[in-house]
Amino acid sequence: MALDALNDQTLSRRAMQAELLDAETELQLAYAWRDRRDEQALHRLVTAYMRLAISMAAKFRRYGAPMNDLIQEAGLGLMKAADKFDPDRGVRFSTYAVWWIKASIQDYVMRNWSMVRTGSTSSQKSLFFNMRRVQARLEREANQRGETLDSHQLRQMIATEVGVSLADVEMMEGRLAGSDFSLNATQSSDEDGREWIEALEDDNAQAAETVAHDRDIDTLRGWLVNALSALNDRERFIVRERKLRDEPRTLESLGEELGLSKERVRQLEAAAFAKMRRNLESQSREVRHFLA
Repeated sequence: MALDALNDQTLSRRAMQAELLDAETELQLAYAWRDRRDEQALHRLVTAYMRLAISMAAKFRRYGAPMNDLIQEAGLGLMKAADKFDPDRGVRFSTYAVWWIKASIQDYVMRNWSMVRTGSTSSQKSLFFNMRRVQARLEREANQRGETLDSHQLRQMIATEVGVSLADVEMMEGRLAGSDFSLNATQSSDEDGREWIEALEDDNAQAAETVAHDRDIDTLRGWLVNALSALNDRERFIVRERKLRDEPRTLESLGEELGLSKERVRQLEAAAFAKMRRNLESQSREVRHFLA
């Protein structure tokens, strides 16, 4: 059944027209898929229980997701159940499939509830789908006892009831209380009002920082050029090939080209770096003396 090409009414109508499987037929189809990977058997098994998947998907409409998307996720859960079902365990496929269908729908709802990740642990998932129900029951029971619960007491009782921390309850309450807003929305009803995104701090470097950074880079580049100019041709060649190439050359390859041993090239490289270091230190002292 091509779920993405059908609307929810068409899917529901087709599901209601599907065959009802007795226990023996269901078992034969499950064995055919598990043992022989019979795709026709899989199709019959899944199609027969799409009405169950659609029924479960309908229970999650209050979370604002399109019904067609919920049905597709329920169908994916049903497919996973069929793929993992073991007919030797002696349970009906429908009983086994319920968990997979529900898990698939819940994962989809939580992924799409907000751009901010709501939570993925079993306790957070339980809190997400049960918080409002538990809260309503606790408030109803308190009213029957003639008590009034403040917000902190209520959150603490919900945390205890669901088995999560108070911080988790406070976080989830905030996530369920509102929805995401576009940063391109205006801050007032006026069409010419400033967009919220304009109020965000710019993470990029400020102009003064950029100018100072560019100036420092130019200074360091000048120092380096001067230090390199103090070397002889062979020393500059070694430093350039060893440190200024995207893929530095080895001491051995340089030795072969210069007619020197690998150790002699290493000594010349060390001497060149020492000469450059002295030159850079001298330039640095001159700058500090000028600025003093």
